[in-house]
Amino acid sequence: MTHLPPGDEPTGGVRSDHGVQVASSFARPVPAPDQHADTPLAAAAREHVDLAQRVQEIDAFRRPAETRIFVVANQKGGVGKTTTTVNIAAALALKGLRVLVVDLDPQGNASTALDVEHSEGTPGVYEAVVEGVPIEDLVRPAPALPGLTVLPASIDLAGAEIELVSLVARETRLDKAIQTHLHQRAAAGDRIDYVLIDCPPSLGLLTVNAMVAGREVLIPIQCEYYALEGLGQLLRNIELVRSHLNPDLDVSTILLTMYDARTNLSAGVAHEVREHFGSQVLTTAIPRSVRISEAPSYQQTVLTYDRSSSGALSYLEAAREITEAPRAQEAR
Repeated sequence: MTHLPPGDEPTGGVRSDHGVQVASSFARPVPAPDQHADTPLAAAAREHVDLAQRVQEIDAFRRPAETRIFVVANQKGGVGKTTTTVNIAAALALKGLRVLVVDLDPQGNASTALDVEHSEGTPGVYEAVVEGVPIEDLVRPAPALPGLTVLPASIDLAGAEIELVSLVARETRLDKAIQTHLHQRAAAGDRIDYVLIDCPPSLGLLTVNAMVAGREVLIPIQCEYYALEGLGQLLRNIELVRSHLNPDLDVSTILLTMYDARTNLSAGVAHEVREHFGSQVLTTAIPRSVRISEAPSYQQTVLTYDRSSSGALSYLEAAREITEAPRAQEAR
């Protein structure tokens, strides 16, 4: 093989994997690749490793000063409400906290993901809200997640909107049921740290009940344009509930979901949300993930299905942010 002396290499040549100088048809020299340049794949891999290390460094999340009650709401369907509810709840439970999930959606998807029975006729949130049955008699443990209990929803809940109309104090029935349960658990020395209420994709009486019962609103926002269109109406309804029914209600947390770092659209939506809501938006965004989509078909959260996946690590990191927020250690 012929080796050319220095300075006699072909103009615009590039070096092959074997160190051989290969002639190029371009007249302009090609600059040598920057060894420090970061490719999207390398950046994603490094971020995944860093995230895994941060998550593994924490054995247990810090308990809040008092029980925090989150309403996970967004009247637009398909933005990740239920997925966020069950995976944040699972992350909190896996890190040693006591969690109650209230499945307020008649479809019962949160109950499915947490592997809790919710077929027609199964006692659950309908009996608690409409019939006044104590939650203590209705909650069920999530089999794969010690410390997490579920108030399931069945299709019976679909008629609750109509039945609630004629009931006394119809907007406060869930609040009274949850508060009674929390007091009972605290008195027994087993205080619940977090309550997450998974709302249906509507702004009806069930969602109003959730907002009266809650103290904080967690809004999942899909990183697509349509996800922003109905946000104004949701915020107006939250303000109405705060003005007339629950002055303690506050939009404390916004979580970006289905984030795709490869697209300008996701980056643009994320930028707009962060510009408008500031510190209410969690630093962590939940990526689009096949594992997150697959997990419910196995009646699991992504954290029990594949804890090393990017989706699981992101939900663990989001849960850590929630537990470390300044208000977590503030007693009201």
